Amino acid sequence: MTTTAQPPERVAERLLRASAEHEWDADTALDWDTPLLEDAWYAPPELLTLYGTDLWRRMDHRQRIALSRSEAAGLMNAGLWTELILMQLLSRYVAGRDFADSRSRYALTEIGEEVRHSLMFSRAAERLDGGGHGTGVPWSRVLGVTTPALGRGPGAFAAILTVEEVNDYWQREAMRDERVQPFIRQVCRLHVADEARHLGFARSELLRAVDGLPAPRLELHRETAGIAMALVCSRHFTDPRIYRAVGLDPREAQRQARRNPHHRHNLLRFGEKPVAFLTEAGMIGPRQRHWWRRAGLMP
Repeated sequence: MTTTAQPPERVAERLLRASAEHEWDADTALDWDTPLLEDAWYAPPELLTLYGTDLWRRMDHRQRIALSRSEAAGLMNAGLWTELILMQLLSRYVAGRDFADSRSRYALTEIGEEVRHSLMFSRAAERLDGGGHGTGVPWSRVLGVTTPALGRGPGAFAAILTVEEVNDYWQREAMRDERVQPFIRQVCRLHVADEARHLGFARSELLRAVDGLPAPRLELHRETAGIAMALVCSRHFTDPRIYRAVGLDPREAQRQARRNPHHRHNLLRFGEKPVAFLTEAGMIGPRQRHWWRRAGLMP
């Protein structure tokens, strides 16, 4: 992977054109009446946190399907919180800049796209579980608290880029898997198409922000991003309410999920791309590796 960057203004102009060509509306772009198939998965079973555990082996097929539905609903809620936090970061980014340039205009365009993602995730989560997981999932509260500390700059872009990359990997796997509900695949396909642009913008802005940053400030941004990931990723997939919703003991299920070698391997796969990029960009130094290991994203 190379971190050689195009001028950020040129990146923003290209992304603005792409956004204009791929605009859609959350209410009409999906078939909200698509039936939920009785025997179809809501996520690839190999991505489920309990796959291969003792609990998994004791569950019948119907219970495993129910778990996939609950985990998918949990990720929809988590995705909505990620979008809300990203909109805060982008608003602060624009507020500190000249409004009349392509980078500010793209940030404003992305805020609009995150609004439609939030609407889509809200409706999807309601359809899957009636909102039963709530919107205040613990890992999202943690990131919400850290947002003011991250503020603008590379720490903010590094943290949100990583969470978005992790979600993007999961959704790409789901949308390609014909075992997964057509409705879920529709949601993932729409989000992934927009997310490719958003990740491109975050990478471009991060490289620009890191360039020439004094060493003490760079170290601070490295630390805040690493701490945020350690706090967030340890909870990102294992909200106890996911397991309670399908009749499992939430503490035991969470314990088995976090110790599950298969789940740990999946986290490394999810984190491979953002960790490689951030390391080469200078946002993960030797002193921060323990945070990223604690997050499960680095071996």
